[in-house]
Amino acid sequence: MLPPDFANIPFLRNADKTALREVTRNAIWYSIPGGTPLFTEGDVADFMWFVRSGSLGAFRRDSFGQNELIGHIRAGEPVGEMALISGDTHSASVYALRDSELFALDKATFNRLVRKYPDLMQGLARTILFRSKQNRRKAALNNPKVFSFISASPTIEIETRAREIVKAIRSLGKSVAIIDEQNEAKDASWFDEIERTNDFVILTSQLGESTWEQTCLRQADRIWIFGRTDAKPSYPLLPQNISPVQEFKLVDVVLVKKVGRNPISSAKEWLNAANATRLLTLREGNESDLKSLARIIVGTSIGLVLSGGGARAYAHIGAIRALREAGYDFDFYGGTSMGGVIAACAAMGWDDREIESHIWDAFVASNPLNDYMLPVVAMTSGKKVETRLKEHFGDVLIEDLIRPYFCVSSNLTEAKVRVHRTGILRQALRASIALPGILPPVVEDDCVFVDGAVLNNFPVEIMASLHRGPNIGVDVSRQHALNAAEFKNPPSFFEWIFKKGHHSPPPIAELLMRTATAPLAPLKNTHKSDITIVPDLGDIELRDWKAFDRAVEAGYKATVEKLKNSEESF
Repeated sequence: MLPPDFANIPFLRNADKTALREVTRNAIWYSIPGGTPLFTEGDVADFMWFVRSGSLGAFRRDSFGQNELIGHIRAGEPVGEMALISGDTHSASVYALRDSELFALDKATFNRLVRKYPDLMQGLARTILFRSKQNRRKAALNNPKVFSFISASPTIEIETRAREIVKAIRSLGKSVAIIDEQNEAKDASWFDEIERTNDFVILTSQLGESTWEQTCLRQADRIWIFGRTDAKPSYPLLPQNISPVQEFKLVDVVLVKKVGRNPISSAKEWLNAANATRLLTLREGNESDLKSLARIIVGTSIGLVLSGGGARAYAHIGAIRALREAGYDFDFYGGTSMGGVIAACAAMGWDDREIESHIWDAFVASNPLNDYMLPVVAMTSGKKVETRLKEHFGDVLIEDLIRPYFCVSSNLTEAKVRVHRTGILRQALRASIALPGILPPVVEDDCVFVDGAVLNNFPVEIMASLHRGPNIGVDVSRQHALNAAEFKNPPSFFEWIFKKGHHSPPPIAELLMRTATAPLAPLKNTHKSDITIVPDLGDIELRDWKAFDRAVEAGYKATVEKLKNSEESF
């Protein structure tokens, strides 16, 4: 048995020679093919492993029952140490993402060695503390490190695209190496050294049947497929059963959009052909897109999450303006209800003036919620809302937006959240703002969908699952939003109409809106936004559609103050 290379194992770095000899004698060596589970969630912790080479991924089941990657485990790092020390079962599943080599110490041997050589435990404690700090900071250790850029067409010039993105990565202060097919003959130790001495490694290849392409697929932590909207994808796009990264859907499509070329394929076609999780955009010659892709790779991409809140959501407009003035450039957008509408405006690429203009025309110039009718399923017909959404968003598809976007609605038939990430944007927004009792629900595939606020009014955890960087959230639903006086000795329906007229919504509208948007305790949501902004909206009511200027200014002021006093910076 060859002695292990202990130089890159922090646990053993300061151990004396006697301890190293005992570890060498007792170590059990493993070679694990990519895709193989090391252990699964709930397994008994009988061993502690150490990664010698390769890459492993830790996964937990998300609220939709899918495997969610929670971090990478790289050469030199321990695996399963917390469960072994605490005596608990494993809290996550760990799979080899690439062909990997490890050595292990069984529980009895580990306990004996740390009692005999206390320095070993000190080394492990330092490693655990370091990892814990890095996790809290969302450090690059948890990010994918080796990316494979695969071109779906020779005309994409993948090496040129890689160099453009690498330049943007280096501007963020990170080191990165590009490896192409000319290095195919290099041995494993050469690749290991390149990975060890760089923050990131990018492998480039053309789509085909070459052994180099298969190497790129098997050695990647994440795969980016570069396609073109003026070309059709083949189906399936990638060879099957080559990489565990494909199995875990750690695959993204980067759609290159050339100026003056008419699209002949849809973004959804590319997503389906690649079986990809995310769709990213690279407009030819666009520096903003290159910087965004670089931030996504580095793990500093920024997500913006906007809550629902009726007319109080106008505050999001002021918040976005203040954040942009402070230099924040967002890479992912998401929201619920009216927050979803305003997030969609930003994801369209509209500037501050355009966002204000569209929202004013759609919701302030005339109330779209005053087409009242005797209620059967709702107080309004919803026709005005549908007309406004059509006027301002047309037939734009979510997957064609400038930046990745989602909004949420509530599936009452199955009692679960629906996350809209593809499809016609206005239809997703119509479902997301369908306040129960106010707007008719949306019926699709025999399911009834209403406002996303019913089940998740502040979907930070969904945003956190889409990228590794920080998130900023604006929540307009936390403060009092009801005028209690309106609910004491309320007038009859006809008395209200006589006093207020047909175009002023009665208090029941406010009551239904608040019921839908009130913060719910404890949805299984352990994620919090890195910066949370809560505007002081005073007496602005959920149905006060004319309070545009006050709400926008409140959002702007609250954001400026929050950024001034925030300890977070990114």
